[in-house]
Amino acid sequence: MTGANSAVEWLSSVAPDPEACRRAWERNPHGVALLPAGKAWDVLIVPGELGCPTLDVLTRVLDRPGPVLADFGDARMGFLVPPGTAARWLGTGIRAAGEGTWIVVPHPLRAATGGVRWLVPPDGTGTLTDPALLELALHEAAAGRRDY
Repeated sequence: MTGANSAVEWLSSVAPDPEACRRAWERNPHGVALLPAGKAWDVLIVPGELGCPTLDVLTRVLDRPGPVLADFGDARMGFLVPPGTAARWLGTGIRAAGEGTWIVVPHPLRAATGGVRWLVPPDGTGTLTDPALLELALHEAAAGRRDY
């Protein structure tokens, strides 16, 4: 499953009613839907001042990292990781959204009109960021920030 529509299908597949999710994306003026974490992915939410350099590190070592969200003003970034990661993650200042939580997810193909947007949109293949690699990238980014 690859291509533009497969990203929509992949994301909406976690919704209790995938068709209703796709309609919500089309009808919502901000192009967002509320989706449950913990099924196809968890989300590690990082402060933007650490998330941006972490994404820079990941893009240097990977052809394409997993999907990454950013909120308005880049105050926070969400890295999509495999399900179950949130329950095991230990990291100061990093919030984890897993089973039992819901997150605001923008349409993967439309430009954001405000609020949450994709920095790295899903490609529909189910590619996620490896949590161990993300942890290493977070450490490298944090070490680099101390040099300023």
